[in-house]
Amino acid sequence: MLNIALFGPPGAGKGTQSKLLLEKYNLTYISTGDMLRQELAEGSPLGIEADKIISKGGLASDEIIVQIIEKRIQAQPNSNGILFDGFPRTLAQAYILEGLLLKMNTSLSCMLNLEVPESVLVERLVERGKTSGRADDNMAVIKTRLEEYHNKTAVVAEFYEERNKVFNINGIGKVVDIHARLVEAIDTTIQNRWLNVVIAGPPGAGKGTQGRYLAEKYNLYYISTGAKLRKEIKNNTELGQIAKPYMERGEIVPDEIVIKLIEKEIKKHPNVNGYVFKGFPRTLVQAYILDGLLLKINSSVSVCMELEIPTLQSIKRLSERGKTEKGRSYDKSTDLIISRLEEFEQRTIPAINYYKKLNKLVSINGVGSKEEIYDRFNSIVEEELKHIR
Repeated sequence: MLNIALFGPPGAGKGTQSKLLLEKYNLTYISTGDMLRQELAEGSPLGIEADKIISKGGLASDEIIVQIIEKRIQAQPNSNGILFDGFPRTLAQAYILEGLLLKMNTSLSCMLNLEVPESVLVERLVERGKTSGRADDNMAVIKTRLEEYHNKTAVVAEFYEERNKVFNINGIGKVVDIHARLVEAIDTTIQNRWLNVVIAGPPGAGKGTQGRYLAEKYNLYYISTGAKLRKEIKNNTELGQIAKPYMERGEIVPDEIVIKLIEKEIKKHPNVNGYVFKGFPRTLVQAYILDGLLLKINSSVSVCMELEIPTLQSIKRLSERGKTEKGRSYDKSTDLIISRLEEFEQRTIPAINYYKKLNKLVSINGVGSKEEIYDRFNSIVEEELKHIR
């Protein structure tokens, strides 16, 4: 998702630029002021609750604001992301937004900070007051609003500057010129976003072959936890010694070991366009772990691509591989092959369903030549790139 916070003092032109950005990027518009006024006009339960506070001269609580935001987001599930206008306004709200987006398995892509001299802001707001009819567009209130912005809201920009997510944009000039500056910043953010692919499917589905193809074409780093663990075993490392008995039985290696391996690989390859994960996650818990690992680098899973093949074909492929030099210890026994397939059904299917609930699952027919299957994979990745860029 492309999630943007459009930031700047009153009169910076956020409303005008929001309309242009919404149209260009197909985003859900979150203007807390507009939504609050709508809830009040509709007399909704949230509006009634907010009115009790506002009528006494108070501000709607963060609890109410968050509920209104969630309501709007849920009403538009097919947008490419969210444009926040007027939120977050305080440091507390910045933390709230982090949690809200984390709940949606995403994060803020960037903050666009419109910079305009105060003298120009005052001039704009006074001029707007002549036609807007807004009670807050008068000199006394304008001064108060600008002071409050500098005292409370400016620290929000510092919050995101520490996370390297702020673009300071010159807010002076023609509307079209300011829009071009904003688009340039957004496109820079999009180019820096990673494509992280999870390849799932039963043993013998061909995940490794397709994963390596994708990694090579799109400059993604291919992480096969099985291959990494076999290397640790071959080198007789401490991790390898722990993992060996699990691998020989075709069982899932303890999460603590796999976490260390993946973290090490991610740190070693920071300059790729993303990662292909094969053999991980194999459980629902590991799906949560992968979310946490990617969140540490301000990223997330882009898509889970599930290869579907008949069970009998899985057994046939694994049995044939067991007769070659590429065969693994758990390919040489029919009992072990069946045990692995049962474990896939019982423990990995819930992880795949997790991505389905997040609308990140794409199922692909895994029957056919390697080239035919790759073409199916490639078309999905191209669509995903369009979505994130």
